[in-house]
Amino acid sequence: MQMHKGILQSNATIVAFIQRLLDIVIIVGTLWISTCLHNTPWLLQHTTAALLAVFLFHFTSELDKLYISWRGLSLYKELKKTISHWFISAAVLFLSVNFLAPEYLNPTGLQFVWFVLASVLLVAYRILLRFILRMLRAQGYNTRNVVIVGAGVLGQKLANNIIEHASFGLVFSGYYDDKTPSQKVVAAQTLGDLEQLVADCKNGGIDRVYIVLPPQAYERRKWLVKQLADSTASVYIVPDVFTYQLLHSRSDTIMGIPTISIYDSPIDGSNAIIKRIEDVILSTLILGLISPVLIGLAIAVKVTSKGPVFFKQNRYGIDGKPIKVWKFRSMNVMEDGAKVTQATKNDSRFTPIGQFIRKTSLDELPQFLNVLQGQMSIVGPRPHAVAHNEQYRSLVDGYMLRHKVKPGITGWAQINGWRGETDTLDKMEKRIEFDLEYIQNWSLVLDLKIVFLTIFKGFINKNAY
Repeated sequence: MQMHKGILQSNATIVAFIQRLLDIVIIVGTLWISTCLHNTPWLLQHTTAALLAVFLFHFTSELDKLYISWRGLSLYKELKKTISHWFISAAVLFLSVNFLAPEYLNPTGLQFVWFVLASVLLVAYRILLRFILRMLRAQGYNTRNVVIVGAGVLGQKLANNIIEHASFGLVFSGYYDDKTPSQKVVAAQTLGDLEQLVADCKNGGIDRVYIVLPPQAYERRKWLVKQLADSTASVYIVPDVFTYQLLHSRSDTIMGIPTISIYDSPIDGSNAIIKRIEDVILSTLILGLISPVLIGLAIAVKVTSKGPVFFKQNRYGIDGKPIKVWKFRSMNVMEDGAKVTQATKNDSRFTPIGQFIRKTSLDELPQFLNVLQGQMSIVGPRPHAVAHNEQYRSLVDGYMLRHKVKPGITGWAQINGWRGETDTLDKMEKRIEFDLEYIQNWSLVLDLKIVFLTIFKGFINKNAY
């Protein structure tokens, strides 16, 4: 009899245990290597620092569910989580040490070497582990035989994803459906109806069942789940969330009840900490560099026209909460009511330097103060006037979803050319499309890319006036 190489036992627990152990070895080991590179003897403070780093890393990782089965999930997301938690752990430890006892982890450079070495190894072994598991699965080890209940569009989409990503170790065996599919290829892959599925599962050989039935088949799905309880197959219900406009959807559990978010923000938990650190560091550096420019512009605004230097306009911030956005005044009027007329080319309301500072985006520089206050971010959807929000929220689908994150000084829409006057609805729709794309794909790397491209694309634009 041929030995079944597939689901002999669940390996998720074993892999997670190995990862926890390797993380401890790497964090402690790289500190030891760092002390050797600096010709420093291992002392009690090194042991204490290593233990604290291990505790912080594992504490944040457990909260964020780093040690789960990543079968079928993104390697990029796993590595992003790993680096994020190590960055947070190291930052907390290093800042505490440097503030309380500056000579605790001497010599200079030891902390940097430790952080870099640990980062490289934490990432490298996870990539290697994925490669080894892929090789084993290619040989038939650690695989799962899966079937799909429902040969509709979503069921076919799921099957194609499984087939295209064979390295995940999922082997698609076929569909089960009460109706015979119209497509010949899908019909040929259909193994029977739901009664046949129950019989096959009870006989063994099927490891996972993915139920992809439409909402109207509730009673049939309920019957099937009850019948499959008398088998050893793992059963998964796949919700048809693709009929909705998803914004960073994810699953969660509330007191044992599973939920799936349709509209959510990626900047939560550890990501929110990383985003805030990014904002504080960059805005502090930028304000220091541009302080002479800010002083010069303030004087220029004051001497060229009557009125205050700054214009503080009501805008919507994160979660739609009102904030006051700082700008250098560029007009002789300060509209902030129920109706706000957007600036147009050669607008008569401009001050003598107003059009110049708007066209070059210099009027936006005071918003770095909003960033330090925590009301805005350096990168995010541009905040619109309250009157424009109320106008467009009923005209553009998903408009208010842009407020799931903090508004930004620059954004994905701006560097792609969608800034300035929105005199037609399609211009605003395009801007919102890019704003939501940014939220869906947010990462620290994307933020830094937008900041860099803003230098070349964001300040001066033909649509800015």
